[in-house]
Amino acid sequence: MEFSFVSLALWAVPVILAITLHEAAHGYVARMFGDPTAHEAGRITLNPLRHVDPIGTLLVPGGILAVNALTGTQFPPFGWAKPVPVNFGRLRHPKQDMLWVAAAGPGSNFVQALVWGFAASAVLHSGGNGTVAQIVYVMAQAGIIVNIALALLNLVPVPPLDGGRILVSLLPVRQAIAVSRIEPYGFPILIALLYFGVLDRVLWPMIPFFRRIITLLTGA
Repeated sequence: MEFSFVSLALWAVPVILAITLHEAAHGYVARMFGDPTAHEAGRITLNPLRHVDPIGTLLVPGGILAVNALTGTQFPPFGWAKPVPVNFGRLRHPKQDMLWVAAAGPGSNFVQALVWGFAASAVLHSGGNGTVAQIVYVMAQAGIIVNIALALLNLVPVPPLDGGRILVSLLPVRQAIAVSRIEPYGFPILIALLYFGVLDRVLWPMIPFFRRIITLLTGA
């Protein structure tokens, strides 16, 4: 149980930051393209309490970490926050601008993975081996993994995930309308993909690939 608690504590900061900045990025870019809905709702903020979903932000990733600690598995933690409200009809060019609003979330996670990579690299090259250095290094490694996992999960091309919205933005109008009709069933589809192991075989093997890219760019 001690290992589970320590793991949860070290992963908590990068998980909360990853989800908070992901959602705030959606709102910020939406405002840039003409939709102030998230701003009006007070959701363009770094205050995690405005974005926390009790189940998606706390229970699910915490449960995954606890199971990993107790069973020795290494399933990448993931979660979700309360979706930032975006009124695509208020965007200056709704179909085209939807792409940038949707891509902002995963984009913020890839940037965070890089930042955590530089943090891990700084610890390595500083020669520090004390308790604080070890904590920062482990947390940075967690930040790299959780941000890559969150970005890849959100890029699954199923609405309402960001990848689905990007797909809708890129498709011709007729096909875009057809894909957008999947949105009410998006999360059940995602749960089914997780349950039947489709994401295990397709998505999670991509994490080491992107991890190596972060290593090459940062030296972490």
